[in-house]
Order: sequence, then C-alpha cells, then structure tokens
Amino acid sequence: MGISESLLGKKNVDGNPYIEAIEPSAALPGGEVRIVGRSLKPPMLARPEISFAGVRGSIVISSEDYLVARVPYGTHSGDVVVHSDGRSSNSREVKIAQPLAENLHPVANPAIDLEGNIYVTYSGGRGQKVPVSIYKIDTNYTVKPFLSDLMNATGMAFDGEGQLYVSSRYDGAVYRVAPNGAMTTYAEGMGVATGIAFDREGSLYVGDRSGTIWRIAPDRQIFVYATLEPSVAAYHLAFSPDGTLYVSGPTTSSFDAVYSVDQHGTVEVFYRGLGRPQGLAFDAQGNLFVAASLAGKRGVVRITPDKKASLAIAGHSIVGLAFTRTGGAVLATTNAVFHLTWGIRPLPLV
Repeated sequence: MGISESLLGKKNVDGNPYIEAIEPSAALPGGEVRIVGRSLKPPMLARPEISFAGVRGSIVISSEDYLVARVPYGTHSGDVVVHSDGRSSNSREVKIAQPLAENLHPVANPAIDLEGNIYVTYSGGRGQKVPVSIYKIDTNYTVKPFLSDLMNATGMAFDGEGQLYVSSRYDGAVYRVAPNGAMTTYAEGMGVATGIAFDREGSLYVGDRSGTIWRIAPDRQIFVYATLEPSVAAYHLAFSPDGTLYVSGPTTSSFDAVYSVDQHGTVEVFYRGLGRPQGLAFDAQGNLFVAASLAGKRGVVRITPDKKASLAIAGHSIVGLAFTRTGGAVLATTNAVFHLTWGIRPLPLV
C-alpha cells in the first residue's frame, strides 16, 4: 500500500511557502505560535524549517497550511520566515519578550510604580523564609534587593499616592512598604491573603483563597465584600475601567472562570473556559488580559468586553502581568520576569 498523497505533500505546489498570519503575534521564549499559510510543508515527508529574527526555531507540528513552532531562546522581536524545500517564505513580525531577571519566585502580578520601577516577589514555599522577599528592577533594568523579612510575599498593589502594599499568604496580613523599604502592618486576619487591588475611592480589596474577598476601607475597617469558591492556589484581583472588580482563582477544574463582582458584592461568571487562570490586567479599552490557557494553549488570554477570548501572548508558566506607561507588558513566570514591547494602551498605574 502506498503512502497517501496528503502524507507525500502533493498539495504543496511549486510556489514558495507563504505565511498568511501568525497567532498569536507575541510570545515568550519557549512559547508556541501557529503559522497559517500555504505550501508550508515540503514534499516526501520532509520537515520545514523556521527562523525567528534569524534564529532557528523548532517545528512542533507541520502541515501544508499551518505549522506550530516553538520560539527559540536568545532571539528578539523581528521577522519570522519559513524555509521549505530550498525556498523561503515572506516574513511576518512576531514580538518576543526579553528577560529582565531570573531565579525569582513570583506567584502573582508584578507591580510598577509611577517612575517605571518594577517590583517582583521571591515568594518561596509556604512558611519558607527567604533572604529577599521583593526585588526592585529600576528603569535601567538593574535588579536590586528591596525588601526582606516578609514571609511569603504574594500580591502587590500601589495606592493612589504611590505607596506599595504587599500581602502575605503566610500570616494573612497586608503590609505597607515605604520607598526606602521600611515595612509596617496595614491590616491583619484575612486568612490566606493573596491578590490585592485598590478601587478609585482608596479601599483595598484582598483575596483570601479559602473563599472570601475582603474590603478594607481607607479608615482600615474590614468588611466581607464577596464570597467565592475556594482556590487551590490564589485569588488574583483587578479593577476594570468602569470600576468593576474581576477575580480569578484556579481550582481543580480545567474549565475555570473569571468572575465579576459589582459594587454590592454580587458575584457573576464573566467568562468560563480557562485553564488555571491567574494574574489579571486591563487595558484602557476594557480588554481583560489573563495569565491562563485557552483550548490547551498557554500564555496570556485577551477577553474583550463582549466576552470573546483569544490567545494574545504565547508562553509557559506565566503567573502575572502588568502594563507600563509606554505600552509595554511586564510578564512574570514562576521563576523569571520578562518585558514585551507591545504597543498597548494601559490604564493609569495607580
């Protein structure tokens, strides 16, 4: 029995390979992107080759009209070209995030101050005391220790005056941290405190992953704002441009939801169908970006206000993100931080 025509690549006519689109058009090193086009597969079971800004990537799946390729480490934003049977395709640009710092342990979003400095945690295992709890990456991308002696630093947020607040999932407290690194207790007794976020009036919201969203008023009175299904990892919080609170919290399900919580504390499912949703961020148009997987594809998922979801950034192990004033994205994985020059319209940082 002979090999079928499809396996032999008979659909691959004499024309050069052609790239119609790359989805998504942004990625971390190691992320997988889908190249859609025609004549992408050489005949006789040969495999095509692909380059990202001149650096060879690896082909995961190849066919006549699409490829799945892994972004190589050591490359940068630039043209992607498919090479097939001695011919080269047209080029399409892909934005590639660049590493800023490694050997870290973020478990939620990084935080960015008004000057553009980036803050990221080394959270450690539950009850693990680490030498440095938070690192500061300045605008020259120099990484320096910023805060010590905080057990299991988890969520971070800046208030309207530019003051940094940090939660600890170890002791259920939120701490206020001065620019010089001096730390004071702001609130206590919030269970397994994880993600935090400020509203427009200056109230701080704290996600207790055992099932409660706490609201801390500016006078430090603490209220139960909403209750949710417990999370196996953390709650992650973000406010939309219209002031609605959104919450993600991965469970044991592979079909998790992002929830919206109105000003009365009423919880509704905003979007269901994500794998392990974690850090959240909004752009100025009201698009929600979630560190999660969608249909088995891992990275950052964009969900429009009308609840249409698509993969916006390909990448593995992303736990959080934040947008810079210049339209870039800072992406935190389980052990590193990356910067992506992207061109997004961010919300005000505080």
